[in-house]
Amino acid sequence: MYERYMPLSLLPLGGIGEVRELTVGGNIRRRMLDLGLINGTKVEAVNRSPSGDPVAYYFRGAVIALRNEEASEIIVERL
Repeated sequence: MYERYMPLSLLPLGGIGEVRELTVGGNIRRRMLDLGLINGTKVEAVNRSPSGDPVAYYFRGAVIALRNEEASEIIVERL
């Protein structure tokens, strides 16, 4: 069985998670909030680059690519 809470970077392709927490501060946190990654936002992992980093995520009507370093700071609940 899978973990209920995980970093967004571990969400498998096609998986959907709901943002529960941002564990980063400063400018990166502000960028995430500006993108709309707030508590309760549903995020789907839709595509991965050939090298595995970055990963494209669909949320709030847009597809945004995040590096694994950034995505690992976003805690999601897998749905």
